[in-house]
Amino acid sequence: MSKTYDYLIIVAGIMGLSVARSLKAKQPNANILILDKEADCAYHASGRNSGVLHAGFYYTADSLKAKFTVEGNRRMKEYCRAKNIAMNECGKLVVAQNAQELEQLFELERRGKRNGSNIRIISENEARAIEPSVKTFQKALHSPDTASVDPKQVCHSIKDDLKNLGVDFSFETEYLSQNDHVVISSKGEFTAPAGKIINCSGLYADRVAQDFGFGQKYTMMPFKGLYLKYTKNKTDIKINIYPVPNLKNPFLGVHYTKTVHGDIKIGPTAIPAFWRENYQGLGHFSFSEFSQTAFYQCKLFLTNSFKFRELAFEEMRKYNKRYFVSLATAMVQDGAVDPSGFTEWTKPGIRAQLLDKTTLSLVQDFVIEGDKKSIHILNAVSPAFTCAFPFADHIVQNYITA
Repeated sequence: MSKTYDYLIIVAGIMGLSVARSLKAKQPNANILILDKEADCAYHASGRNSGVLHAGFYYTADSLKAKFTVEGNRRMKEYCRAKNIAMNECGKLVVAQNAQELEQLFELERRGKRNGSNIRIISENEARAIEPSVKTFQKALHSPDTASVDPKQVCHSIKDDLKNLGVDFSFETEYLSQNDHVVISSKGEFTAPAGKIINCSGLYADRVAQDFGFGQKYTMMPFKGLYLKYTKNKTDIKINIYPVPNLKNPFLGVHYTKTVHGDIKIGPTAIPAFWRENYQGLGHFSFSEFSQTAFYQCKLFLTNSFKFRELAFEEMRKYNKRYFVSLATAMVQDGAVDPSGFTEWTKPGIRAQLLDKTTLSLVQDFVIEGDKKSIHILNAVSPAFTCAFPFADHIVQNYITA
């Protein structure tokens, strides 16, 4: 079949949905189609992430992440309140384990204050007053604005809004290739003769971009994220508890998440995956993806770029449940949680992390490329869910309707 649109958006994840939402706010009469190879929206990272709304203190001041996280946190909360979508606004503590991590804690505070984040360094006693179970070295960083939502519920709500605004969806429609202003899919051709094709493909964003001549120096490196649920009770931990992260890579370390339903889980891992949808076993196996990913993983392992070798060994250790749990129990008082209470693995997710092939480094900020015909969101990594609304506005204003 063939139909003409003003805008064609590839993939109905949080970014595709948010870009369509922003476009409709600016151009109410725009004719928009969102296509996705899955049966519904938010099948991958957008529906499998932790649901944490971040507060904007991890990121350097010159980054797009820093620019959008604080506003994104506020706007996502406003949206959830307007739609009666549940939130858990319990906040977050970032804890240190030694003097070196204490210095990094103050660096996070400096970054957060530059970014306009509502945070402060508090004493160990103040931290214990907020979360009696917590253990930290002298100080902790408190972020009262960190919250949790159900990411799938948010995405489905936005999808319903868009349908009511006249946006079309074509699910079970796989992008195959392109020809000028035409998207060739498993369900036929769709055209945007005077508009744009907008690539929000997540795990496949680099491949789609390269079809259009963009993203040539990048490739996607998938990392598997696993969480372990605490099934003993919902009360032993009351707040999100995070370690001081290694600021040289984009992963935040194993932490406690309090979900929107009050559940306690620890994670995630950042285990190098071998193909893009390497969730479990040999499901969705692709030999071409395996070959490409393995090639770059071997290259990173041999060069030890960004200390990939140590990262890979450390992450693989997390398949050992006892070790995985020990990383979490190090952040709480002895006896505060029962290690045997972590019994249930949650649905795994894959983080779509862009690798710069020229420098063999992980790209830490959002990346957008494009021209008059197409726009490509190449690196919508965490906290893209938190940033989605202002990030989408930025893309629409500066790349689509400019």
